[in-house]
Amino acid sequence: MSHILSAVAWPYANGPRHIGHVAGFGVPSDVFSRYMRMAGHDVLMVSGTDEHGTPILVAADEEGVTARELADRNNRLIVEDLVALGLSYDLFTRTTAGNHYRVVQDMFRTVRDNGYMVQEVTRSAISPSTGRTLPDRYIEGTCPICGTPGARGDQCDACGNQLDPTDLINPRSRINGETPEFIESTHWFLDLPALAGALGAWLDEREASGTWRPNVIRFSQNILGEIRPRAMTRDIDWGIPVPGWEDQPTKRLYVWFDAVIGYLSASIEWARRTGDPEAWRAWWNDPQALSYYFMGKDNIVFHSQIWPAELLGYDGRGDKGGNPGELGTLNLPTEVVSSEFLTMEGKKFSSSHGIVIYVRDFLERYQADALRYFICAAGPETADADFTWAEFVRRTNGELVAGWGNLVNRTATMIHKRFGQIPEPGPLEAIDSALLDSIEAGFADVGGLIARHRQKAALAEAMRLVGEANKYIADTEPFKLKAPEQQERLATVLHTLAQAVADLNLMLSPFLPHAANDVDRAMGGQGAIAPMPEIREAAELDPEVLPEAFAGRTGYPIIAGDYTTAPAWGRHEVVIGTPVAKPRPVFIKLDEAIVDQELARYADRLPDDVTGA
Repeated sequence: MSHILSAVAWPYANGPRHIGHVAGFGVPSDVFSRYMRMAGHDVLMVSGTDEHGTPILVAADEEGVTARELADRNNRLIVEDLVALGLSYDLFTRTTAGNHYRVVQDMFRTVRDNGYMVQEVTRSAISPSTGRTLPDRYIEGTCPICGTPGARGDQCDACGNQLDPTDLINPRSRINGETPEFIESTHWFLDLPALAGALGAWLDEREASGTWRPNVIRFSQNILGEIRPRAMTRDIDWGIPVPGWEDQPTKRLYVWFDAVIGYLSASIEWARRTGDPEAWRAWWNDPQALSYYFMGKDNIVFHSQIWPAELLGYDGRGDKGGNPGELGTLNLPTEVVSSEFLTMEGKKFSSSHGIVIYVRDFLERYQADALRYFICAAGPETADADFTWAEFVRRTNGELVAGWGNLVNRTATMIHKRFGQIPEPGPLEAIDSALLDSIEAGFADVGGLIARHRQKAALAEAMRLVGEANKYIADTEPFKLKAPEQQERLATVLHTLAQAVADLNLMLSPFLPHAANDVDRAMGGQGAIAPMPEIREAAELDPEVLPEAFAGRTGYPIIAGDYTTAPAWGRHEVVIGTPVAKPRPVFIKLDEAIVDQELARYADRLPDDVTGA
């Protein structure tokens, strides 16, 4: 058994999340975490809403509310959506929690005292109309290296090079199009060059392990070539106060520094809430513990450079040496599991342009597991993928309903009609044993693929076995076994099918947790195959460290759950005599008319060849 940290990217709280977001960080991390728990590992899955930075202030201004009001509202919306999707967080919290402020400030002090924070005078981008600092990602211009327009102030996606806003040719604000004004200001910079050697050695070690996706390791190694100090403070009044600069209330730690520390602070908060404040150390201080970071590809730089550099600086493992702080020597990521992008009908998701399908809107009309299935079967695991309504309907109806749902319904219906309970089998024939042996072997195959983050292949293998079970029905024709002398054979076939469905349901439960419980109930179980997350109202742990803007806040919603009841990965023999009632369909078949209905919502935003205009 291993201690495994599932570190899930923190959704930004400037608005609700869309299905492209959860395709990158949400569903893949949950499939992995659910499987790893069932395989006997001690999993800690943590995340929360990322609530600092200028975009929150911009969105709040547009709505005429305070930053805190906007963050509070969107935090709860995101929490509700992720629970509805069935994401099994041990703790989903927020970066405006007092515990997070305390951990971030402690980490800053140690990195600074170890010499890896240096003060520099820099030119900060200011909005002439508001006087506020513009975040790097809110400034666009032409890349000075490759000449591509639309490069951001922190990175050019075309050539992959890191940038500063002052590097851009013809910079402009993405907020209102104005040309930013650059003023001199003193800030703390993370001394990445002093950590480059340790970063490079760590990445070389990760490459040698052969576990990282090729695109992730290549990108991560390439950005070392242009490494330079990065500013970790900003001229802004919304964020975590800078230790030592308490007399400068308009300077805050940059979201780049504070958000990634959330994986650590959430682990510490989880431990504190369990009553064992030191429990987090098993995942962070034990060098044998494993950690997997899940995100979209636009977040790779933060997890393969910024966060590891912060950890190395805290541990004192850079060129300047140093000593770890009270948290002890902290583990670096075992693997950065980055997905590519999900597009919609060939267009990039864009909330501002209305090309977006919010998670909440989707789940109001369709089953959560239908979305999870699409993401796992056709999502952006190692290459960009396109969500189309036609493909969503095809996969739902042709694979979930006609394949898996049909197998469950036929099996439960025949058992209910002919015996009313799972029957006792007679001697197995070769065809029975072949099916059962094939499915039992599938546990190792499917589990091994999930563990290696090959979820598409894992789901495809499980669904291939579903096809074998459906073929078994066609070959054995249990519906024709009606004579008295055929009853023992009928009982054997239906018992075989009951075992096959139970095995396949367990195998599919990391992908389809809601359906797993429904299938279990259909086969006479208690519907407890896949433990589900819940929303809990949690008390604020460290109110005294929060700025005045949070005065009076006593708590906030978190996602948590008890996932220890999930069955172990592998075959569990069905119980003879278990009553089986008349089943109801597990999956809802979709009317093909919804394709046109859904496309009509975006008729003015999608190409004519998609909408049929």
